[in-house]
Amino acid sequence: MENPKIAIVLGATCAGCDYSLLDLPPEVLLDVLGKVEIVYWPTATDFKLEDLKAVPDGEIALTLYEGAVNNEENEELARISRQKSQNLLAFGACSCFGGLPGLANVTTREGLFRQAYLDAPSNESNGVTPLRVSTVDGHELTIPDTFDTVRALHQVVPVDYYLPGCPPPLDLIGEALTALVTGDLPPKGHVFGSSKSLCDECDRRKESKSIHELHGIHELIPDEEKCLLEQGILCLGPATRGGCGYPCVKMNLRCWGCMGPTPESIDQGANMLSALASVLGLDRETDLTDEAIEVLMKQVKDPLGFFYRFTMPTSLLKRAVRRNQ
Repeated sequence: MENPKIAIVLGATCAGCDYSLLDLPPEVLLDVLGKVEIVYWPTATDFKLEDLKAVPDGEIALTLYEGAVNNEENEELARISRQKSQNLLAFGACSCFGGLPGLANVTTREGLFRQAYLDAPSNESNGVTPLRVSTVDGHELTIPDTFDTVRALHQVVPVDYYLPGCPPPLDLIGEALTALVTGDLPPKGHVFGSSKSLCDECDRRKESKSIHELHGIHELIPDEEKCLLEQGILCLGPATRGGCGYPCVKMNLRCWGCMGPTPESIDQGANMLSALASVLGLDRETDLTDEAIEVLMKQVKDPLGFFYRFTMPTSLLKRAVRRNQ
C-alpha cells in the first residue's frame, strides 16, 4: 500500500506550530516520516503552491493547517486544503480559535494598518500603508488583500479535527500523527486534548476560596506549590482545556489559555470572568459594593488581551462592533 499523503499548510501564523514538529522525539518523528509521503510543506523544502494544486482532489490523507485566516491568500490555501484532503486538522491555537492574530478584531483593517505603519511610537513613516498593487523596480507587485475580520479555520471551511496549543503539545502532535499512520483516527470533530480543565489536572495545592487583590506575575515570586489564582495571580486554568501537561504553571508562570475553552464552555473569557467573580472577596463580612468590585477589576490589566488572548474570533464577541461613520 502507498504511504498516506500529508500536507502542512501555513496561514496567518508565526510558524511556531510548524517548527514544533521538529521537536518531536526522534523515535516518533522518524517513525512517522518513514510511513507518510509529504506532498506540501514549504517550511521544510522548496514546495510551491502549484505542487499543492497539482494533487488530485481528496488524495491527501491529512492536512495540518496552521494559522488564522487573515487575508485572501490564507483563505485560498484553506479552501485548497479542504478540497485536496480527506481529513483537515486545525493545527494550533490560531487555526482553532483565531489566536493572537485574532486580537486584530478589536479594530478595523484601516485601524490596524494605521497603528502598525503610522502611529506606533517606533515608526519613522512616510505616511504609506500597504497597497493592494504597487510597482517595484518597474515590476507590478500585487499583495493579498487583508480582511477586516480575522477568522479561525472552521469559520471558513469544514474542519475534521482540532489540535490546539501555542504551540500544540508534543505528545498530542505525536498522538494525532500516529493515529493517521495506524489508520486509527478518532471520530470527526475530535479535539486532541483533555475533557477536563487545566485546573482539574493541575497538582498545585488548593486551599482558599477567596482572593482580595490581583497581582501581575512580575510583582511577586509565587509559592511553587500553591494555586496561582489563590495567590492573586490571574491564571486562566479554570477556563482552559487541559491535556497540555500545564508546562507554564510548572515553570511558576500563569496559564494564558492557549488550549482554548473547556468542552462545556462556549466562551473562554466569559467562563473565566465567572470563575474570577466567584472567588473575589467571598469571605468578607459584607457584600462587595459595585465600587469595590470596580476597584478589584481595575487590577486586571488589559482584560480583553488576557481573557480573549487566543479566542477572540470564536468567542461570543467575535469582533468589536463597527459603527457607521
